[in-house]
Amino acid sequence: MLSAFGRAFRTPDLRKKLLFTLAILALFRWGSTLPAPGVDYSNVHECLDLQKNSSVLQLINLFSGGALLQLTVFALGIMPYITSSIILQLLVVVIPRLERLKDQGQSGQAKITQYTRYLTVALAILQSTGIVALARSGRLLQCTDSAGQQIPLLHSESVFSIITLVVTMTAGTAVIMWFGELITDRGIGNGMSLLIFTSIAARFPSQGSAILQEKGTTTFIIVLLIGVLIIVGIVFMEQGQRRIPVQYAKRMIGRRMYGGTSTYIPLKVNQAGVIPVIFSSSLLYLPQLLGQVWSSNTTFNQFVSTHFNPNNPNWVYVGSYALLTIFFTYFYVAITFNPVEVSDNMRKYGGFIPGIRPGRPTAEYLEYVLSRITLPGSLYLTAIAVLPILALHYLPGGGAGGSDQAFPFGGTSILILVGVGLDTSKQIESQLMLRNYEGFLR
Repeated sequence: MLSAFGRAFRTPDLRKKLLFTLAILALFRWGSTLPAPGVDYSNVHECLDLQKNSSVLQLINLFSGGALLQLTVFALGIMPYITSSIILQLLVVVIPRLERLKDQGQSGQAKITQYTRYLTVALAILQSTGIVALARSGRLLQCTDSAGQQIPLLHSESVFSIITLVVTMTAGTAVIMWFGELITDRGIGNGMSLLIFTSIAARFPSQGSAILQEKGTTTFIIVLLIGVLIIVGIVFMEQGQRRIPVQYAKRMIGRRMYGGTSTYIPLKVNQAGVIPVIFSSSLLYLPQLLGQVWSSNTTFNQFVSTHFNPNNPNWVYVGSYALLTIFFTYFYVAITFNPVEVSDNMRKYGGFIPGIRPGRPTAEYLEYVLSRITLPGSLYLTAIAVLPILALHYLPGGGAGGSDQAFPFGGTSILILVGVGLDTSKQIESQLMLRNYEGFLR
């Protein structure tokens, strides 16, 4: 593998793409540490040192590489783009116009991409306004000085300063979106995925150091071993697929014979990817968000702190996490893979599954196979999401009242890291194969 990296850097055009990608990623990380105008950076770091974050913004903070709670230029990270992409994917199923655009091929996909950009900017304005409002009210980082006074995070609370901060964060999201498209077009591809990869990987050293300091060497070594086992399991499952054979009949068009080839439809065990874990994580933050809105309702807040506290999980939290992950796995697979459409496309080009009649029987067979492989896929996602939470909670030094430190090899993080790593290595491998070099996976 290292020799393949060496060959990649010795190939002029591929070396240029790799260096360009690394430069964009470096700019992205630099912007994630650049203070936004109007933010009192010393007070922000003082608040971060005084307390561990347990707010409803953990998921967004994860995808921003810790930039959100530091109120930097790239505080929102890539989360608005992820959210808008998911929304557009769901709307394609229910809005006929978007479905027609999808069927138009490259031109229609370009239109959907443009809509995604507009929605990203709109969501960035909403999210930045909400974050600035939380910072202004003191609920973003709830910390007080020795006199009991709230430590201000902003130098000024004037309308001009707040508008400037909102515009800066929104522009930061637009620049991140541009960075991702640059990497996709001029780099090694997978631009948005690589930005997410960089954001999550940037938090690993600090998380590992916190576990080592707070829970000791024994727990730290066990966490590393569990992380390695999780990575091995994810690689094994992400590569797993059910290959359904497809045979194409021979057809005479003019004086030439077409068809007669055989191929397969690869149905992955984890057809839904990391989306179900993101959905379920987001929904589990809703009770905490409602608790902040209804702060006067002590009964509800007590219930939320007892049963939906990610830092002290019980059977209600873990069970809800597991059930939501399984539900969203089936839901997302159902809306993204249409057996009827696949069957119609096969029949249009003269393809059929051996032993299965074209048309409706083929669609029913695909639906049957998909439902069977979705079950182990959903259980796999549930295990990856839930087991690290339980492991860190019951390891030495954990338990109730333990650390607020999140597991660094948790479900969302490691699924994205391994998935992006595999996709990127395959892309570089394919470019090496075009030049008759050995690939990474050989």
